[in-house]
Amino acid sequence: MPLIMMTGLPSSGKSTRAAELKRLFEARLAQPEHQRRRLTVQIVGDDMLGVSHSVYAAAREEKNARGALLSAVERLVSRECIVIADAPNYIKGLRYQLHCIAREVGTTQCVVHCAISMDAARRYNESRGEAGYNVELFEALAARYEEPNGETRWDSPLFTIIQHDPEDVLPFDGIWDAVVERRAPPPNFATAMKPVAETNYLFELDRATQEVIGAVLESQKSGVPVALLPVPGTVERVRMPGRSVTLSELRRQRMQFTKLNRQIPLQIDKIAELFVKYLNINL
Repeated sequence: MPLIMMTGLPSSGKSTRAAELKRLFEARLAQPEHQRRRLTVQIVGDDMLGVSHSVYAAAREEKNARGALLSAVERLVSRECIVIADAPNYIKGLRYQLHCIAREVGTTQCVVHCAISMDAARRYNESRGEAGYNVELFEALAARYEEPNGETRWDSPLFTIIQHDPEDVLPFDGIWDAVVERRAPPPNFATAMKPVAETNYLFELDRATQEVIGAVLESQKSGVPVALLPVPGTVERVRMPGRSVTLSELRRQRMQFTKLNRQIPLQIDKIAELFVKYLNINL
């Protein structure tokens, strides 16, 4: 039924909280008044997918790991299964893609933020020994972490747990209400829009994504490698993968992004920003 995204700094206790959340769901679903729901609970994460910490030290391997996570979530999320995505989920663009999967299926979602101070996460990571991240990778992932923002639709509803506060327990009743009791927004509500507004949105979606692709192709003509490429319509920059990106590859990414967002309109002034984030995950 719902999708629950865990997020937080490295070694912030996401997996511990995910396991706790699974136990709480299973206990409540076992109660007589909830057995009729016939829901199962599944954790999808690095352990299940066989992803080691070292993967996050190499951009291409990390990209493959994200692809495996998205595929697994897409395969499992349904109206009969509660999916807990227990992966780093530290980039906004990845959480946005997971959000799109939930909307396409027509189910609910929420984000659980395991908030912890850098010093506390660093100490806990060190205490884990070989099970933790090496120092360089921990610092790199922590520096890249993008905290969730409950005002964005892909990060809401947002539940924040202060990990170093022993009295801050999982707000399970709130999570249950948000993802089980609440009715999911229809995946195709955009079809109710006025034709003029829909036509304008699709035009802007096409224009903004095409401008981003044009900027990438134009930059490659010079033959001078660029690590972070500025593009029209946003302050976000495309992280070039260190190789030539083909037109067919860019068109394929654009078609997938357009498919995800055709029926669920984005804010027009955010299209370029989100497309750049999408490319940064998938290139």
